[in-house]
Amino acid sequence: MDDIARITELLQPYLNGDQFFIVDIHVAGRQGGRIKVTVLLDSDEGITIDECASVSRRLGAQLDEIDLFSGAPFTLEVSSPGIDFPLQFRRQYLKNVGRQVAVTLKDGQVLHGQLESVGDDHIVVDIPPVKKPKKKAVETIAPEPTGLQTLRFNDIQKTNVEVSFK
Repeated sequence: MDDIARITELLQPYLNGDQFFIVDIHVAGRQGGRIKVTVLLDSDEGITIDECASVSRRLGAQLDEIDLFSGAPFTLEVSSPGIDFPLQFRRQYLKNVGRQVAVTLKDGQVLHGQLESVGDDHIVVDIPPVKKPKKKAVETIAPEPTGLQTLRFNDIQKTNVEVSFK
């Protein structure tokens, strides 16, 4: 069993049933020097600093106890994914309904709009029409879709929440 699988297994008791879920686990520096373990957790209501600290203390003690890294020094960071981390799970999409998102499709097209709803295998994004420049330009590319667009999870490369300061 590799490090990530073992850490995933060790985290299960700290997820409070399915209140919290694992977004990502990253282990760096295994080939020597200090090992850095980063665990990103989330929940449907978000996760607090105190909740992350509690998981970090308990997981860190357990990693020391089982000596997962064979005596090598390690740093453990447990946090939420943050606004710049792409949405990966349906649960993350659900908690961001109503927010502005940038959806990058697997074909490279990027769509910007408001996340309206989340289905079992898709999302619906309301894409506003693009404001046309005052000068008449020659139309050489297909216009981007506007209005409600259903996007299948299988067609999405990544989705980021866009921060607006309006």
